[in-house]
Amino acid sequence: MIITLHGISVMHSNIITQIRIAEECGFGGIELVEAHLLRYLATGRDITDIARLLQKKGIKAVCINALKNVEVQAPADKKELLINCRILCKAAKAMQCPTIQLVPFCALEGRPASEILQLTAINIKEIADIGAEYGLRFQLEPIAYSPINSLKLSLELISMCDRKNIGMVIDFWHLAAGNGTGPDEVAALDKNMIYGVHFCDGMKNPPGAPWNEADLRSYLPGEGELDVAGWVSGVKKTGYDGSWSSELYSPYHWEMDIDEIAQKLKGLMEKYIL
Repeated sequence: MIITLHGISVMHSNIITQIRIAEECGFGGIELVEAHLLRYLATGRDITDIARLLQKKGIKAVCINALKNVEVQAPADKKELLINCRILCKAAKAMQCPTIQLVPFCALEGRPASEILQLTAINIKEIADIGAEYGLRFQLEPIAYSPINSLKLSLELISMCDRKNIGMVIDFWHLAAGNGTGPDEVAALDKNMIYGVHFCDGMKNPPGAPWNEADLRSYLPGEGELDVAGWVSGVKKTGYDGSWSSELYSPYHWEMDIDEIAQKLKGLMEKYIL
């Protein structure tokens, strides 16, 4: 089991600072935000410097979050998607990071569910094949406000992809707030299908209301309406023993001292998980 600091939780910082905080707070791993990584690389800096720092500090890079809009169909958009995939794959391999997250959003919204899954699967197959060249795997995250918003649909998509390097990330909020996936469904999963866990809380969206993820997720674990303990128990019942990542998507908390919020999250993870 690896207790991991998610870069989203300390959004207004850079990767070097996040690695320092992870070490000082006693985290064993770090989940890297792709925007932070691309910003770092855009300055001309070398990814091997991050790799050396991770090794020096004893922090494991567990995931890059995320390759987004994996469902896009326009030729120019798909070309950009696959270019970004290879950029992230090269960085992940250099850091010995085994996993990249995949996020389908809403580009296909309004189409039949079967068509959405089929078209998204075509893209993910290509992504998975690129990742296989680098010895990498991908964790799919269902997004609460997107067409693919449940564990059931995600598993159907993974089955359609027919690739051995695609699994799930269990994000408490996205699954609970989306199409009503519950901890019992997670508990029935094969543990080998779980590549990561996002430990988080929040509120469900009122029926008919517009989605505002920042407002709905601006809660520390235990302060929202999710049964955080129940979600932890559901994951543990599978026998999963990989990375648990503290994802706090909260502009309110991003304005706190980043050392303070990281330490608070570490304490909450110890309380609920350990």
